Amino acid sequence: MKTGGFINHIKKFSRRYTQLIAAVLYNCNFKGFATGKIYKGNIKGLCAPGLNCYSCPGAVVACPLGSLQAALGGSAQKIPFYILGTLLLFGILLGRVICGFLCPFGLLQELLYKIPVPKIKKSRITKILSYVKYVVLGVFVVLIPFIKAAPGFCKYICPAGTLEAGIPLVLLNERLQDQIGFMFSWKVFILAACLLLNSFCYRAFCRFICPLGAIYSFFNPIAFFGVRVDKSKCTGCNACIRICKMDTSRVGDRECIHCGECRKVCPEGAIGYCLRHKTDKF
Repeated sequence: MKTGGFINHIKKFSRRYTQLIAAVLYNCNFKGFATGKIYKGNIKGLCAPGLNCYSCPGAVVACPLGSLQAALGGSAQKIPFYILGTLLLFGILLGRVICGFLCPFGLLQELLYKIPVPKIKKSRITKILSYVKYVVLGVFVVLIPFIKAAPGFCKYICPAGTLEAGIPLVLLNERLQDQIGFMFSWKVFILAACLLLNSFCYRAFCRFICPLGAIYSFFNPIAFFGVRVDKSKCTGCNACIRICKMDTSRVGDRECIHCGECRKVCPEGAIGYCLRHKTDKF
């Protein structure tokens, strides 16, 4: 392979490699997958940037959503400074770059979309549905934990938790198999529906439901790193928006996961990754 071709090959797959590395780093307690026991070492107090269940047998770090719900449910009179500060740090540094590069469940959704079935294209309806994740954030991540001291999203919805923790722990622990009830069946149904939908609709969970993506979306306009447009080169052809599978209105808006697909189709070479600064040039 020629040098130029090799470089292009690396560029093409660099995001996929990053996603795989992140998934392995979040879940490198390989012994847990054999024993069915959850890692509880010192670093478990740290949060992963992406969605990754605390109770996954391989997880060595906590899930930011789970930590936020636990903090809100733990005491109505204490502000969860640690987890809020962690989310603030991740958001200001990367915004939804985390969704595009550092989320294992995002990787799974993209792989499912490669299944050769008819695809649901983005439309005005999917754009409207993209606001549902903010309702999920408000009701299941904030309101239910605060009022009922229960992790609403983790308990009733999270398909990542069911896939990474619920099913493996039940398979690895016979005593848990005798305790399977309606809630576990409900969560398996949610997971199955989510996996099926993601094969037809690009990152459906990420776009319509994920409250962590909703949190990071607020930081997208101010995040230090991400995809930027050099306005002095941009001609407004909108090739970037047409190629984007997310419900974006412009590069870098709240729905953008900074995957970089738009860079490949920009005829003026006006799009690239860079640190934010006043001119938006890179």
